[in-house]
Amino acid sequence: MPVTVLLVDDEPLVRAGLRAVLEAQPDIEVVGEAADGAAVVPLVRRLRPDVVAMDVRMPLMDGIETTRAVLRTVAEPPKILVVTTFEDDEFVYEALRAGADGFLLKRARPAEIVHAVRLVAAGESLLFPVAVRRLAVRFGEPDGRDALVWAGLTERESEVLRLMAQGLSNAEIAERLVVGGETVKSHVGAVLAKLGVRDRTQAVIAAYESGFVASR
Repeated sequence: MPVTVLLVDDEPLVRAGLRAVLEAQPDIEVVGEAADGAAVVPLVRRLRPDVVAMDVRMPLMDGIETTRAVLRTVAEPPKILVVTTFEDDEFVYEALRAGADGFLLKRARPAEIVHAVRLVAAGESLLFPVAVRRLAVRFGEPDGRDALVWAGLTERESEVLRLMAQGLSNAEIAERLVVGGETVKSHVGAVLAKLGVRDRTQAVIAAYESGFVASR
């Protein structure tokens, strides 16, 4: 089954460019478009895309509020990939904190766009871990909690979280720890549950902001 994508951007040329790049791939299908965030929830409910590629800055309803609306009102929400002009944009970090799964630069090369969509759809590794760390340093609000005590992570779960923050996939973590892939998947699931987050991106942001993983 192809990865299905909904494109959301107020600029028709941006949507046309993303569509051309993505539809050139046999394993990706663009199922719809929208010019503003206000149209996203109804489209997500009707089209059930795997990924929403969405501009973070739109004039009526921006990507932050749209992300919150999708996660709040859709029972099985898609992955959300925010599209931005600048990677150090505070809007991007707020969208990630709101629940977006990653971000994509508008100037990205076609191969990078395709890779980002596939990676976010798979959900098994962190997109642009170095950039996420930079955003956490610049815009994060450290709360000073000891995340290990606060979340009750085991020693192995803590180790997995640190490797997640480095951007390692489940397979790479399994190789590093010399364990099976299903074991890593189980540990990742436990980390997400204990931190009360839906995916790796939010887990890593929580780890940075709590001071559990050093951001500098």
